[in-house]
Amino acid sequence: MLFFSSMRPIGFGQHVDVAGRSLWLHRSGTGAPAVVFLPGSGMVGLDYLKVHERVAALTTSVLYDRSGTGWSDDIALPRTAHEVTDELRDLLYAADIPAPYVLVGHSLGGAYARRYAQRFPRDVAGLVLLEPAHEDWDTFMPERLRLSNTRPSDAPMPEPTPEIVVHVRQLFTRMLAAWPDLLREQLIDRHTSPAGLLAGLREGSNMHAVLSELRAGGTLPDAPVTVLGATSFDPGQRMFQSDADLQEQIDATQRLFKAIAADGPQGEYRCLKDASHTTIPMDRPDAVADAVTDLLKRQARI
Repeated sequence: MLFFSSMRPIGFGQHVDVAGRSLWLHRSGTGAPAVVFLPGSGMVGLDYLKVHERVAALTTSVLYDRSGTGWSDDIALPRTAHEVTDELRDLLYAADIPAPYVLVGHSLGGAYARRYAQRFPRDVAGLVLLEPAHEDWDTFMPERLRLSNTRPSDAPMPEPTPEIVVHVRQLFTRMLAAWPDLLREQLIDRHTSPAGLLAGLREGSNMHAVLSELRAGGTLPDAPVTVLGATSFDPGQRMFQSDADLQEQIDATQRLFKAIAADGPQGEYRCLKDASHTTIPMDRPDAVADAVTDLLKRQARI
């Protein structure tokens, strides 16, 4: 089992007890509905700090780390979307942050956000989905890029090589360049530690099961949904995929994201040409904050 210290990053956040575990949470701003960020696999709450700061000027904004990630207590990974959404609901209740919420979900966090909306529709005022994982992925992908062709969830986790550690450190050093110096170093160290690297791999290793939960989970509430897609090559994915495959994947995901937005009466799709799958919240915090702002305005008119 991985070990994560629950010591909080200097100057940010608090720990909240949920079911006997200590979960890290950082809240800023006032007002309702609160905006809650659900990180992607391999990401932590403070990776979304620059968007959080913009959103907190408008309403309550909440960052947090799921169990087994970041500065929250350890737990065996992966977990079901049911377990993750139960934990988030209990955390928000324990922290006295009342519903409804606008959930900002990134990648795997986008799947968790939609599962939360399926299970607790009255608690959700809207969704902003950043390159979300989706159960229709394989429908839009060419055969060789389908999730059904990826490694099984029970396959042994690969040990991060020194080359991968160097690459990840360079990646986060660039992405977090605008973060406060001390915080940036803490984040980079956490992302490049063996525990941090393996946590990201393990958390996303049951993607098939999470997407099956979504497919069987029912409808979403009639609330505004904004989907953001990115069309630059992702520097992390570029380690393992050719540029040709990445371009084909990007073309397919744009079709998928447009379809997600079109699936509901209040859906909207926005394309960002100067960001990639991983880097949306770092490269374009303004675009993410604008999407949240516009959704809040739409929600207020309902």
